[in-house]
Amino acid sequence: MSEFSRRNFVKSLGLAFSASIVGSNAQAIAGFSSAQNLKDSHRILGCNIRVALPEDDVLGRGWKARKDICIKIIKAQKPDIIGLQEVLRVQAEDIQKAMPDYFAFGFDGPEMDINKETYNGIAKNLIVFSKKRYAMVSAGCYWLSETPEIGGSLAWGTARARHVNWVRLQDKSSGKEFRVISTHLDHKSQEARNKQGAMIVKESNQYQPDFPQLLIGDFNVDAKNPVFKIITGGGWSETYLTIHGNAEPGLTAHNFIGPEYAKTKNTGKIDFIFTKGMIKTSSANIIKDQINGIYPSDHYFVSADVSLT
Repeated sequence: MSEFSRRNFVKSLGLAFSASIVGSNAQAIAGFSSAQNLKDSHRILGCNIRVALPEDDVLGRGWKARKDICIKIIKAQKPDIIGLQEVLRVQAEDIQKAMPDYFAFGFDGPEMDINKETYNGIAKNLIVFSKKRYAMVSAGCYWLSETPEIGGSLAWGTARARHVNWVRLQDKSSGKEFRVISTHLDHKSQEARNKQGAMIVKESNQYQPDFPQLLIGDFNVDAKNPVFKIITGGGWSETYLTIHGNAEPGLTAHNFIGPEYAKTKNTGKIDFIFTKGMIKTSSANIIKDQINGIYPSDHYFVSADVSLT
């Protein structure tokens, strides 16, 4: 949906999110401190937090067992902006309580609540940002299908309905505006991933080429997959590759067992933060933190420090 069509309702949307900061490791905090020395630096996180599932509860790794760990590890990074995937309502509410100085767009709102009995339960790709640092100019949602204005719509053999949430923010300090997109591509159909990626490229191209944009998401495939080339061919640059080069950094989905998973699966990094327009990336990392042997999700989180140029 267009930005203009969202301006009229955006004031009515929102979950209030939180800001007390608890460190989970000294390295993460030190990394953030150095990033803060860069003028106009923004800490971006990409976090697939894994939906709250009863089968995970049985295995001792359900949301109840790891929610405090998940939130603590996110806070330790001192993020300015977080792109979340796989968020159910109970998870959104828990994050809301724990992070009141942040605002989250993408779960509640008119475009999500029309049909409460069907797609309203679909895991959402929330965008969470500091209320102290940013003002929301506009926001919207569209579905990755042939009918993007219809919530829960499917196309191209996608296993699940997939969508994009986006916000346009203004940095209160500098006055600069930029756009943040959060998405989660299909996990089964290659045709669906290709079409979903192409749709994101086409929609983002309605902005001027130099307008700063961030794309945060779980692509369900690594950088060797054709959809990655569709995105980069559309003018997007991936932050981790920008900093570390083309060598495969290893998996980010790990089934709650961390590095041990790499011994059984030959997979790569599938969680990405892309930039487009006048944005400079100064650092990018894969966050492999765990607390007492418990990981916050079945994915490692990813981070990038960027500045608007």
